Amino acid sequence: MSSFAVRTDLALEDRERIGRTGGEIHGVVLEEEERKKTGIRITRVRIETKNGAKIMGKPVGTYITLEAPAMAEQDEGYHREVSKELARQLRSVMPCRGREQSVLVVGLGNRDVTADALGPHVADHLFVNRHVVLEYGKAAYNKERMHLISCIVPGVMAKTGMESAEIIHGVVQETQPDFLIAVDALAARSTRRLNRTIQVTTSGIYPGSGVGNHRNALTQETLGVPVLAIGVPTVVDAATIVGDALERMELESGFEPVAAREHPQAISELNNMYVTSKDIDEMIRRLSYTVSEGINLALDLEGPAEEEGE
Repeated sequence: MSSFAVRTDLALEDRERIGRTGGEIHGVVLEEEERKKTGIRITRVRIETKNGAKIMGKPVGTYITLEAPAMAEQDEGYHREVSKELARQLRSVMPCRGREQSVLVVGLGNRDVTADALGPHVADHLFVNRHVVLEYGKAAYNKERMHLISCIVPGVMAKTGMESAEIIHGVVQETQPDFLIAVDALAARSTRRLNRTIQVTTSGIYPGSGVGNHRNALTQETLGVPVLAIGVPTVVDAATIVGDALERMELESGFEPVAAREHPQAISELNNMYVTSKDIDEMIRRLSYTVSEGINLALDLEGPAEEEGE
């Protein structure tokens, strides 16, 4: 079947694609582990060289993927375990961990588009304290050590007339955080990863890249402070779904489908269409709590001691 471009924000999926065709990649390290108790699969893709970044099509950095198959289910106990694992992984890549810092959390996305509303909804559930600590001190929370946590939802350019990066750059200049955590919805290559996967990266984020709507990057180079990114894939392009179906037909029948052979362009044209699950409103509500709880746990300096996964 004729090949066509498939967009994905997940470094794991890019590594899988290249691994099927080109084997090992110099400058790219892959590590995998699984939590026996929860079944959460953790994959770390470390892009260490410019050559590896060029082949992968992603900047140098660490990309941690949490695959939790039951995350789409209504199981509060399981979601709590996912939040704890997210907190562990987020702590592992935080700069200067253990030291009190000022942290700015950015909720990217469009609140009025359900599949793109993860960032704003996560921001709604965050524990923000910068304003209180600056006014009354840490005694207001009866704690001796705390991160200063602030949050912003910059919206989208269609509503503000400004790039998200411009708004965030101004806030960074004014508040001087030590690092950023950006939260956004992503696009996936595989439908089985929709709403069941969380990616944590140290390379920043390019808002809208998964759906071909490239905006200014949010990175350490553009903002002047380290940028961690958390994302959950909520959409997949229609070309992927059609292409996967035709590939299955080819494997089962032993010949290439006529539609794919005679009209390959028809598939690639579907790249402008994106699909999400029918219960995406409920999924965003549930996932926003899971992600926000993970961030809250990771930024709690006086919380329970960090536990090793089982």
